[in-house]
Amino acid sequence: MPTNMIRKQIYLHKRHIALLKRLSRQRGVSESEIIRQAIDREEDINQTGFRPMDRQQAIKESVAFALSLRERDFPGEPYKFNREELYKERENRWFRKDPDQKK
Repeated sequence: MPTNMIRKQIYLHKRHIALLKRLSRQRGVSESEIIRQAIDREEDINQTGFRPMDRQQAIKESVAFALSLRERDFPGEPYKFNREELYKERENRWFRKDPDQKK
């Protein structure tokens, strides 16, 4: 153990212990390392002022952004495709005749 480490004894709820054990197994690191990483994350948040958003908030913001794009006025006509043309193009790509083969 590195000499710059100091031993601390803490009390945790049972649910925290279960989470700590699960994260430790999943990540392949010690329970102590999970706690150190959490403290480092808190320090980063305090220094940068940036707090990662939760999943629901991220989804809400992504949907709101997508909806805002719908309302923008983009120049030109939207691209329209013909399914048969796409199939023909794909068939031509896959079923090309061998250039050495005679007609």
